[in-house]
Amino acid sequence: MMPPDNAVILTQGLSKDYQLGTETVHALQGVDIRIDKNEMVAIMGPSGSGKSTLLNLIGCLDTPSDGKYWLSGQEVSVLDDNELARIRNREIGFVFQTFNLLPRATALHNVELPLIYAGLPAKERHQRAQEALEAVGLGDRMTHHPNELSGGERQRVAIARALVNQPSLVLADEPTGNLDSHTSEEIMQILVNLHRRGETILLVTHERDIAGYAERLITLRDGKVESDQLHKVGEPIA
Repeated sequence: MMPPDNAVILTQGLSKDYQLGTETVHALQGVDIRIDKNEMVAIMGPSGSGKSTLLNLIGCLDTPSDGKYWLSGQEVSVLDDNELARIRNREIGFVFQTFNLLPRATALHNVELPLIYAGLPAKERHQRAQEALEAVGLGDRMTHHPNELSGGERQRVAIARALVNQPSLVLADEPTGNLDSHTSEEIMQILVNLHRRGETILLVTHERDIAGYAERLITLRDGKVESDQLHKVGEPIA
């Protein structure tokens, strides 16, 4: 089976089992999802629903027990750890709840890191990192260290870092979990603007107001897709 040309994510029967002592935990059970280019999708579900497991599989941080997964047309469910690491750096930009910035590095250097791993020359790294920081409104904070930035600014640095490799997919895991409501709105508006610019964004959250920024909602329960529906941005989620 070949995935459609415009599918960034395509999963078929994706499953993940964990062994806890003598017990087998079925964290994901036959998940079928398709996300196309330039979609903004939120994945929701209660604790234990399989959100984190699905995030790890889609982010190429783990491999499935069964099923298939294509990322930008490449079947990644059959790759080894080294190949997955290369795919992660090239195809996926991560935004985490805890920012994951290097404390002793400037904002600019933090954003440059994926480009260093990709082997780009210094001049091109600097230019692309500067452009990414300007895109999130931090053109005047490039030389600041994380402890000199607010929580919202740190998350903007993390978003710039996620964008700098021009990935196929931006994967945001509870991106506002450590922020107040006003700053959360600012961060979500940045993600919405990036989506309007053409980025494909997958948002994992348990907060309904944050999921409300997405145009499509996928709800997991007990390791399965409970619902997958379009959503009008700005309308409350039932």
